[in-house]
Amino acid sequence: MTDDKKKPPAESKPHPDRQPSPKKFRISLTYVLLALVAIILLAMLVQDVRKKASYDEFLWAIANDYVDWVRLGEETHYGVMVIPDDAKLPASNEEILADIQSKSSDPDIGEKLKKFSPPFGGRLVLKPEDLGKTFFFEVNALRDSTLVDLLVEKGIRFEGQPSSGFWPTLMVWVLPFVLIFGFWFLLMRQSGQMGRAALSFGRSRAKLQGDIQDVTFDDVAGCDEAKEELKEVVDFLKSPKKYQSLGGRMPKGLLLVGPPGTGKTLLARAVAGESKTPFFTLSGSDFVEMFVGVGAARVRDLFQQAKNKAPCIVFVDELDAVGRHRGAGLGGGHDEREQTLNQLLVEMDGFDTTHGVIFLAATNRPDVLDPALLRPGRFDRQIVIDAPDAKGRKAVLEVHARGKPFSPDVDFATIAAATPGFTGADLANALNEAALLAARRGKQMIEQQDVDEAVERTIAGPERKSRRLGEEERKRVAYHEAGHALVAALTVHSDPVRKISIVPRGHAALGYTMQTPDDDRYLTIKNALVDRLKTLLAGRAAEILVFEELSTGAASDLDRATHIARAMVCRYGMSDRMGPVTFGRDHQQVFLGRDFFQEERNYSDRSAEEIDSEVKRILQENSEAATKILERHRVCLDRIASTLLEREVIQGKELQDMLRSELGEDYRNRPEEAETPGCRPASG
Repeated sequence: MTDDKKKPPAESKPHPDRQPSPKKFRISLTYVLLALVAIILLAMLVQDVRKKASYDEFLWAIANDYVDWVRLGEETHYGVMVIPDDAKLPASNEEILADIQSKSSDPDIGEKLKKFSPPFGGRLVLKPEDLGKTFFFEVNALRDSTLVDLLVEKGIRFEGQPSSGFWPTLMVWVLPFVLIFGFWFLLMRQSGQMGRAALSFGRSRAKLQGDIQDVTFDDVAGCDEAKEELKEVVDFLKSPKKYQSLGGRMPKGLLLVGPPGTGKTLLARAVAGESKTPFFTLSGSDFVEMFVGVGAARVRDLFQQAKNKAPCIVFVDELDAVGRHRGAGLGGGHDEREQTLNQLLVEMDGFDTTHGVIFLAATNRPDVLDPALLRPGRFDRQIVIDAPDAKGRKAVLEVHARGKPFSPDVDFATIAAATPGFTGADLANALNEAALLAARRGKQMIEQQDVDEAVERTIAGPERKSRRLGEEERKRVAYHEAGHALVAALTVHSDPVRKISIVPRGHAALGYTMQTPDDDRYLTIKNALVDRLKTLLAGRAAEILVFEELSTGAASDLDRATHIARAMVCRYGMSDRMGPVTFGRDHQQVFLGRDFFQEERNYSDRSAEEIDSEVKRILQENSEAATKILERHRVCLDRIASTLLEREVIQGKELQDMLRSELGEDYRNRPEEAETPGCRPASG
């Protein structure tokens, strides 16, 4: 390719005979007229509006004591004179000189005044109808010491006016034109910026990050499988010939899928940091604008920038904002979001992987993405980043513990075991809360107590010390939580009890019983769900057993228990009456327009009645089972409640020691139907 092709075409050069367009001429004429009007208005403002008097009239007024004050300048004199109504104006200059001579002590005053330049003039302003009025006057005269002597002799107040000089005079006449030109320039510049802003709508808002070089895979923990897949991307960016020599190609796009806070964005930054390549980042919502076609233009510009910076990484966060299923709206399909998605599909389909540009995207809603976006050739891989297991949580805690002074007694393995379901963001927040608590208490190091309190705050919320309960309410809460803890401790498939508290926390929790499993679980058996139902309904059963009336404290327990029982019947097929059938659809895949006019329920009214009856039966049976356990171990229930009223908090190990001392070492493995001795009352 030669350089001649880079030259602009001949038609782009202006023709010498080409005349300016009428529109441009009208605009220029308008600005000229505006400038003239501004100059005229300015001249009118600065115009001298004072009345003028001739020099002989001025002298006559001085001789007759009609002058009030005078300001003497280099070229002009200003002053105020008041001429009474009965004053008679002289008929000639000779009469004025004679009048001045007769009223002055200087016999030569007349001859001196005749030598003044300019000579006496005619009556220009002073007229008979102006007599008796106060007015300003101006006299054109040269410097004269005789005038000063005359003013002193008559006792008239006067002052000198300094010369304004060259620069002040220049500013008075030049500054208005500068202001007018500046205002005109700002108008033109603003109009140009508006035009450039309109043209820049199609520019991509992707930011080229420059501070990611220090982020590596060592800063990411808890997702080893995802890191292994992404290390292949890094290896391709560093040595692409190794793959191309075997005929292989790198996946065009990689979709990071996982719940919020699992580290999808951090993983993408680690890929860029490991490969030492440019990293473009933007959100899916950055493509969408109120103007149709802007999103598509931004997609084109983004891919063009990426090709110019290759090898590089393009990362789009929250892809579901622009990649949602097409046809999901009630209106037509020609909206801005769908045009943006169409352009994205076109660009990804024509993306050349030999350029070394990797397209990464992240979403926590892969179910709402358009199928055309997920097909091979666009997003070839979906990398699932789930919440970490116990080992991953321990690694995440160790990563976020860097740079923080922890006490040697802090056991990250214990913390990881007590935080099932926590994401990386949750664990980072818990350690940050622990650091804040330690600083608030004036400690130099973060101790295990601070971390436990931080985890508890994350799960149940902060303590509400200002919420003071009455004695009756406090006793009811203690028995409610004691019922939960006792049934959970005595049922085989329930998660171990870690802590019991009647200290109010969070928004509405007056007390809580914390249960966490020893190991991570990915499947739940039917007996475990049944024991969970008994534990949830045990608080309500304890209130009925002790106080013989209900309260609103069991509302949350009933809601969770009803949800579990309905899931057992409708989703898990755990009901012998309903059989191995699922009822209803998952609510997560509802699209406005696609499922708006379809019913959520895919079963008959008769089946709905049977489902409600079966859910009610399951809840009733487990509530009765929880009541029987509490009745059989009523003494244990009273002892746990009294200990809570005394100390407000019971740790899980203390509860185990209490039950083990009363029921034996194998208290949890005994069948419920067997007669077991009740707990002995606490001494004292």
